[in-house]
Amino acid sequence: MAQVINTNSLSLLTQNNLNKSQSSLSSAIERLSSGLRINSAKDDAAGQAIANRFTANIKGLTQASRNANDGISVAQTTEGALNEINNNLQRIRELSVQATNGTNSDSDLSSIQAEITQRLEEIDRVSEQTQFNGVKVLAENNEMKIQVGANDGETIT
Repeated sequence: MAQVINTNSLSLLTQNNLNKSQSSLSSAIERLSSGLRINSAKDDAAGQAIANRFTANIKGLTQASRNANDGISVAQTTEGALNEINNNLQRIRELSVQATNGTNSDSDLSSIQAEITQRLEEIDRVSEQTQFNGVKVLAENNEMKIQVGANDGETIT
């Protein structure tokens, strides 16, 4: 008894084309829903690698920008403290010049010296207590490095 196998090549071709169309439709819907041209390495392996590198660079630069803004904030905090110290030093200078005037009584000189002492104590207090994020910015031996680039070594000291 002979066996006969019937195949409908047109039906197989149509089924194969339908599968390809569904795969393309699925990929197109995935792209539309994500808004990305490349959703996975299968879409474009080289493009995916380049996109990943750019994404990493962008994230690094975004963080570097935040770091630079923190550096600006540190500088502004320090500037405010230094302005306060400068104001106190200018007042101490005024008082010193005033004290050299021969018309001052002992009481006047005592008051001048008391204010100078208070001003010096205020300078010490400002120097000791000026902080940014817990770091004493006017402390001796305080070196601060701020990463301002996406790559290692791109710092400001």
